[in-house]
Amino acid sequence: MADSTDPGAAALPVELADTARRVFGDRLPLAERYAELLATEGTVRGLVGPRETPRLWDRHLLNCAVLGELLPSGSVVADVGSGAGLPGIVLGVARPDLRVVLIESLARRTTFLDEVVDELELIQVSVVRGRAEELVGRLGPVDVVTARAVAPLDRLARWCLPLLPVGGRLLAMKGASATEEVAEHEKEVRRAGGEQPQVLRCGVGLVEPATTVIEVVRSRAGGSAKKRGRVRT
Repeated sequence: MADSTDPGAAALPVELADTARRVFGDRLPLAERYAELLATEGTVRGLVGPRETPRLWDRHLLNCAVLGELLPSGSVVADVGSGAGLPGIVLGVARPDLRVVLIESLARRTTFLDEVVDELELIQVSVVRGRAEELVGRLGPVDVVTARAVAPLDRLARWCLPLLPVGGRLLAMKGASATEEVAEHEKEVRRAGGEQPQVLRCGVGLVEPATTVIEVVRSRAGGSAKKRGRVRT
């Protein structure tokens, strides 16, 4: 993949270097290369806004990487609406023990994801083009579904929980209004087959602000396929 803009725009800030080393370990060079790809090809192709380039590390890479605190070793993770690879690519970089499936419906995004996976040689990461509802029963065993900036919690539950077995977990990365979102949508989440949503914080003491995650455990089969609607990724 050829760089199309200045890759130095995504350089790791000095003040975040220690945190990045703690999170990524000896795979930090891969994370730095991914940041370059986001700042260059990702920006040119419209997958990353140009104003986000200076904030790639604190707002995106580190914010996503600490989600790994909630993932047991060897987990199979399906990242729904992966977009530019957040959080799926980041988790694949930080945690080579995970098997990550990047689910994305738009061809221009899956093309970018395929190129990134090849460039970084992430042999445990794969890319699937499609919508979540089309992939139910076709992904094989999945332990965790992740989603970031995809949809409100009620729709995420309808789309993502059917990908999981009973006991599997949806981890939806959210902002400061996560508690209010849970209160608004908890009934719909239960109808979709989820347990009571829980608001968790990742990266406490590492990233500021800590990453906010809504966790939903699948407890049973939910509504019919007709009621689930279509994923808009």
